[in-house]
Formats: sequence, C-alpha cells, structure tokens
Amino acid sequence: MRYLLMIYNCERPEPSGPGFAEALARVNAFADELRRRQVLVAGDPVQDVHTATTVAVRDGRTLITDGPFVETHEHLGGYYVLDCRDLDEALELAALCPLAETGTIEVRPLAHVPGVDHSPAGAV
Repeated sequence: MRYLLMIYNCERPEPSGPGFAEALARVNAFADELRRRQVLVAGDPVQDVHTATTVAVRDGRTLITDGPFVETHEHLGGYYVLDCRDLDEALELAALCPLAETGTIEVRPLAHVPGVDHSPAGAV
C-alpha cells in the first residue's frame, strides 16, 4: 500500500546557515533507511509558500491565484511517497523522520481508483 507523508511546519535551515550540514545528514540518513527497507517511491522538499500558485476551473474559466489555496499558519514543507506493507509501518517510518521533531508528519494512504493511470511517462 502506498502512503503519502506530508511534512508540515518543519524548520529548514538555510544552506549557508548553522545547523544545515547536520540537518542534511539526518534527512539523508532517513532516506537511506527508506531505501534500505525498499519502501521509498519519491520524496522532495517544496519551495516556500510564497512560490505557490493555485489553479481552479469554474464555469469553463481558469482561475489562477498566487499563493496557497488556504490561509493557514501551517505550511507544507515536503513529502515522501512510501510503499509500505501496512499503516503501522508507515507510521513507524513517519516517527523516524527527523523532520517530525520540529514539524508534523501527516500520513495518508493513497487511493486506488480503478481505471486511473498514474504511471510516469515512458514507464513500461
């Protein structure tokens, strides 16, 4: 079963700032553990919330708005997609994520909708 781990409100040090090397080493160690367990499908940090653009289509008109969809103090900092045996394993791994120490990890199963093809371009 695939799970989406959404990372909220994590403190991300600037690459030139203090603590960056240690934070990077911890995140990379977590990714190594995910690869060792063969559960990592994808994962990336996202850029700051001010870079967000929201797209909606209403009555055939495309509406584009700068910024995130909702006004909130929480912000999405990144994500992992994991292919775990069950929810317990996904929750265990979310707790191992070093970003859970300063932020929050939301774990949600990805839905399987019959007939929907989400395979990447060029996949066999």
